[in-house]
Amino acid sequence: MHNVTSPDVAAPLSARRICLAPMLDWTDRHYRFFLRQITRHTFLYTEMVTTGAILHGDKARFLDFSEAEHPVALQLGGSEPADLAACARLAQQWGYDEVNINVGCPSERVQSGAFGACLMEEPQLVADCVKAMRDAVSIPVTVKHRIGINEVEHYEYLRDFVGTVADAGCEVFIAHARNAILKGLSPKENREVPPLKYHYVHRLKRDFPQLEIIINGGLDNWQAVDEQLQHVDGVMIGRMAYHDPYQFAEVDARYYGDEQAVASRAEVARALMPYIAERMAAGRSQPKHIVRHVLGLFQGRPGARNWRRMLSDSKVLNGAGPELIEAALAEVEPVVA
Repeated sequence: MHNVTSPDVAAPLSARRICLAPMLDWTDRHYRFFLRQITRHTFLYTEMVTTGAILHGDKARFLDFSEAEHPVALQLGGSEPADLAACARLAQQWGYDEVNINVGCPSERVQSGAFGACLMEEPQLVADCVKAMRDAVSIPVTVKHRIGINEVEHYEYLRDFVGTVADAGCEVFIAHARNAILKGLSPKENREVPPLKYHYVHRLKRDFPQLEIIINGGLDNWQAVDEQLQHVDGVMIGRMAYHDPYQFAEVDARYYGDEQAVASRAEVARALMPYIAERMAAGRSQPKHIVRHVLGLFQGRPGARNWRRMLSDSKVLNGAGPELIEAALAEVEPVVA
């Protein structure tokens, strides 16, 4: 394996070496802007947005993002090739670096719309969707999927799914290394109960060496990530990124060879102040919509409880502006000192 922190890396690194997982209600534009203050290189993914919401709703609400977020991918939920192609076109017009199809979400709300993990049963339809999108745009079209569905446990099912979709021109697959159980488990249980089978994803990379294979599921420390990178091209991380985001201060040097100084936690927090002011001036967001994402910034550090208490107190949040950040830092810093 190449030493990725050395300046003379022999092979180009994937931009998706470390990715932020799309997480509903979590990875909105505010959280992505916040995480970008900690890591310049992590590839960011939006929450899943349905094609119907984009085509029939407030496009700016679903598609707008900050220039600072690049590289950033839009994740779409849908199963109608023409609708996905139309949304991919919009993603490209809006400036996204990639468009991704969700073939992994197990929620019943998603199944009733005939997309998400139930599409694992229809590889040719997914291939048709990929082809329609690729014909519409020049940015990469990628697929996030599970390794199987319900009681289907054999590797060949996964291999054949990826082979069919790859034939339509998809070159990047993000595999959540668990089955999706469509009946009887909640989305939360689907992230925890089905066993992880990392070896299925490793085998996928061996069987399709020409494809870019990203692994997802249960990875919550850098040693585990290092182990996965012996076998695949990249790792996608979800809950660790949200609950303890400052761990990502290691990413740029460790995985991308970028030795620039990392912002301190306080500097990361203060970088949000002009962002909050800008969003308030635009009339689009209140501080409470933004600061709910930064409660974990001081996770495991002195003052963390003060920080969380200050930023989740409705009496403090009501009528607050960007100065709220300084007030919360003032609660942390005496403890640190």
